[in-house]
Amino acid sequence: MPYTAPTSEHLHLLRNVLNYKDVAATERFEEAGDEMVSAILYEAAKMAQDVLAPLQRPGDLEPAHLENGVVRTAPGYGDGYRAIADGGWVGAAADPEHGGMGLPLTVTTCVGEMMASACLSLSLNPLMTQGQIEALEAHGSDEIKALYLPKLISGEWTGTMNLTEPQAGSDVGALRSKAIDNGNGTYAVSGQKIYISWGDHDFGGNVCHLVLARLPDGVAGTKGISLFIVPKFIPDADGNLGAANSLRVVSLEHKMGLHGSPTAVMEFDGATGWMVGAPNGGMAAMFTMMNNARLGVGTEGLGVAEAAFQKALEFALDRKQGKTPVEGGTGSIADHADVRRMLITMKAQIAVARAIILDTAINADLANATGDGSFKTRAAFLTPIAKAFGTDTGSEVADLGIQVHGGMGFIEETGAAQFARDVRVTRIYEGTNGIQSMDLVARKLMDGGTAAFAVLDDIKATGANNPALAAAEIALRQATETLLASDTLNSRFAGASAYLRAFALTLGGHYLTRGATDDNRIALNAFYTAHFLPQVSALCASATAGDALLYALNTDALAG
Repeated sequence: MPYTAPTSEHLHLLRNVLNYKDVAATERFEEAGDEMVSAILYEAAKMAQDVLAPLQRPGDLEPAHLENGVVRTAPGYGDGYRAIADGGWVGAAADPEHGGMGLPLTVTTCVGEMMASACLSLSLNPLMTQGQIEALEAHGSDEIKALYLPKLISGEWTGTMNLTEPQAGSDVGALRSKAIDNGNGTYAVSGQKIYISWGDHDFGGNVCHLVLARLPDGVAGTKGISLFIVPKFIPDADGNLGAANSLRVVSLEHKMGLHGSPTAVMEFDGATGWMVGAPNGGMAAMFTMMNNARLGVGTEGLGVAEAAFQKALEFALDRKQGKTPVEGGTGSIADHADVRRMLITMKAQIAVARAIILDTAINADLANATGDGSFKTRAAFLTPIAKAFGTDTGSEVADLGIQVHGGMGFIEETGAAQFARDVRVTRIYEGTNGIQSMDLVARKLMDGGTAAFAVLDDIKATGANNPALAAAEIALRQATETLLASDTLNSRFAGASAYLRAFALTLGGHYLTRGATDDNRIALNAFYTAHFLPQVSALCASATAGDALLYALNTDALAG
């Protein structure tokens, strides 16, 4: 059974569970109603299933490599990328003024999930470009927009994000890259960047790097960082490619997974760049790219989870082993209680991650369409949950997929292990999941819990139809109040990961209860209510235990 895009699940959420109809009711997105969205999703599904999915294994077996300074991509990737670009999928959410479709983020998120399921390694390329488009739309000068956006939106050019340096990972403010004013509107950018996804390729066109660097008078830390666009080839005013810029791929990383995606060490040696945004305003500009990128990475995790689940289900329904206890069952291992538990756990967790991610996108769309700050606040609150729970789900479901396969899951030829290897880095991308959790209990609670309690109020209303959900909501509300009363931020940080998961699981009960509209969904919700919601109270206890126990065992004792 090849990959099948879960279009019916997307439409069920948009129609019956979440408030997408409010997005389609806005003037900005009035054309993106149910009929158009259905047509778009089914078209994207065909592309993901027929074009991208066949590239999944070849990219793992014949990875990208560096050959005489040129990055050679995996077999078929060039044609796959061209299908994405020619279909308009790179610029689907971009401003129509520069050639985009102007679709809601909600719709493009559904498409992004399909692409990640089909071939995560290749899907990272347009994801990076989409982030660059967003940053340039928000912060680029009119000249930069006119030159770069049409090329990026069409897919003729691709984009990257250059933040990390060997000594500056999550602590971006420690970067050493420099930019010197050339006196003619350009800057000479120098420095080394690592972990640059799709830092180069052999698809043709230009590769446009967004690079964080410090001006000579830039203060230490993040406040002294500026952002520059540094193209591989310097274009003229009409977008024709000119001389090669002073930059190169030093090497490609040898990774645990995502072998089809070239992850480069980039060297900039006085490369010509143009400033994006204000001097020393680089982090504000980059965060425009990173915020939606966090949602995009959560979607990557979800996409891999769906693909891993489908492969595990196919195997379980085909594999016959031992005596199955279910009268009139399939006769396969899917009838065994523990295998059935794993399969339903996978399906439930995927359903929850998908709902959280699409709810986040819907609120972002409503914020953009209406200017109502409450939607922006809700989207911001949900974003770290969407990123962390989406990518945790990817890893956990891929791991369960290996377990369902048994010994065959450990054999590379089945393809089950590739999902686990590929998805693992998503828990690190765009801020580790620990950082997402710290963001949730710090910045996202700086309003005194207003955003958190607004979400909890919605869950409380749904809990009137589900006593277990009501109990989870009460436990989570009390945990939120306890964290708000904490003496120190470190006390909050100690329980941050548990708090984020508790919030995600409680949201899951909210969505699944609302979506229990037929027998199968009622049964799934009943399973989730019995097996997932009871975890919330224990997670809340962990979330509010404080930090003292973390430091009771010192590092010498850890080593001993």
